[in-house]
Amino acid sequence: MAEQNKKKPNPIDAHVGGRIRMRRNMLGMSQEKLGESLGITFQQIQKYEKGTNRVGASRLQAIASILEVPPAFFFENAPTDEHTPIGGLSEDSSMTSVMEFCSSAEGIQLNRAFVRIGDPKVRRRILELVKSLSDDNSDH
Repeated sequence: MAEQNKKKPNPIDAHVGGRIRMRRNMLGMSQEKLGESLGITFQQIQKYEKGTNRVGASRLQAIASILEVPPAFFFENAPTDEHTPIGGLSEDSSMTSVMEFCSSAEGIQLNRAFVRIGDPKVRRRILELVKSLSDDNSDH
């Protein structure tokens, strides 16, 4: 069993790493820049982001400070199992796909551009356009 854990990252470590990557990309920060700020290599940042290396508490606090978020940000919507009851949503698969999209290059670009639109009416019209173009119009 220990052998299996070495091959596949712990789901929480992978989630925390994905949130680090998402936030870093939202800020337009490179792995090199984050690593430099922490005094570590960009390869170490890659390992954190993939979940192959676990981020220690003090390092996570430093990353949170650099990325300007509270440490709890990295655990939002984290996967749970029957031994770690955390109240909340049971939308694991849909939240996973949302998180994957938000941390993708397209998702980050879309989010950056969208938040720069100052007029709320324009944002609403863009949302309606995207909904009309999607296959799933269940929110109408």
